[in-house]
Amino acid sequence: MAVGWHILAEFYEVNPELLKKVEPVKKILEKAVEEARLTPVGSSYHQFEPEGVTGFILLEESHISIHTWPEHKYLALDVFTCSSEEQTWAAFETLKKEFNPGKVVHFYKERG
Repeated sequence: MAVGWHILAEFYEVNPELLKKVEPVKKILEKAVEEARLTPVGSSYHQFEPEGVTGFILLEESHISIHTWPEHKYLALDVFTCSSEEQTWAAFETLKKEFNPGKVVHFYKERG
């Protein structure tokens, strides 16, 4: 029986305006957490100069993390929860919808 569900993803051909600054990235990650009914317990973001973001939301259920490369229209994403498989996929689907990548590569792993 799995104790967690983990999605590692790469989004390509993303609008670089969504990837340059903390605020749009933070808003999208928070929306994914809310729509998946996950429980945030903290977060941290770092703004790179001149552009790019790294950040995470720490969850009771585990975490969501991101690192962006606006100059390549690319982001790397990690969604890991121990709540339910459905919530993990719900968060991922919201992230996919909001970042609207032209191409997605993802790996899925049941943990435990």
